Amino acid sequence: MRDRLSGILNFQLIESSDGGLTVSNVLVLLAIVVATYWLSRIVRRAVVEAFRRTGVDDREVIRVYGNLAAATVWFLGVTALVYRSGLNPTAVFAAGGFAAIAVGFATQDLINNLMSGAMLRLEGAIRAGDVLEVDHRIVKVRKMRTRATIARDLNEQDLVIPNSELAKRTVINFTLSDDLFRLRADVGVHYSSDMSHVRSVLEAVATDLSWRSMTPEPRVLLLAFGNSSVDWEVSVWIDDPWQQRVYRSQLNEAIWNGLQKAGIVIAFPQLDVHIATPAPAKPGED
Repeated sequence: MRDRLSGILNFQLIESSDGGLTVSNVLVLLAIVVATYWLSRIVRRAVVEAFRRTGVDDREVIRVYGNLAAATVWFLGVTALVYRSGLNPTAVFAAGGFAAIAVGFATQDLINNLMSGAMLRLEGAIRAGDVLEVDHRIVKVRKMRTRATIARDLNEQDLVIPNSELAKRTVINFTLSDDLFRLRADVGVHYSSDMSHVRSVLEAVATDLSWRSMTPEPRVLLLAFGNSSVDWEVSVWIDDPWQQRVYRSQLNEAIWNGLQKAGIVIAFPQLDVHIATPAPAKPGED
């Protein structure tokens, strides 16, 4: 029985000068494939569990890193398969290297976006619902996908932003640590105005805004002495950066109405032009 089993295992399916391929070789190769498959699943589950224990609940991030861990196990399994099969490792890996380089060039941007998206979500630097400034545009993040982030700007236009762009650029996140946003409005008053009265009116206007955040308190600053006006800045804080255009409009209207009611003139650029009268011609001169 033992001799018969040994004969079956050593039966050559493919004959060659270096020993050929036997039944036992095939069984070993199948065992490597099966072991690699189950090990990759175990490693993927371990990575998922490790992320969940650290508080990461983003399914997309967990999926990307789990797949990378499984791919690593498969790479090691294929390497073992190549060595055990008796193939020439140098030739196989040389061919694989050329293929990997070709695939790498073809998918460079895709891989960059995948990794950038995973890192952004893992770090928590950008989340769905955040209000950002990207390339001087205010946008609100709607979805963070594997390759790109879907956002909407103030003109109600949907933007598809590659994750690599968010990872390598300086992005202002107005809602990263909290939702407080400083809203500023500039106004210039005439030089003849009583500046103490101007300050009092601006402070009263800012304080009376019902929609502002109660903390911090409004801030009124005299910024500069301009060519045609004394320039002031009024700052209030709001809890919703996405509504900054609406609130800025209401702040400007309140400043206008407050200054008009107080009889304070809002200055505008002026240019005085003096025309010199030519001197009368002397007698005898043409």
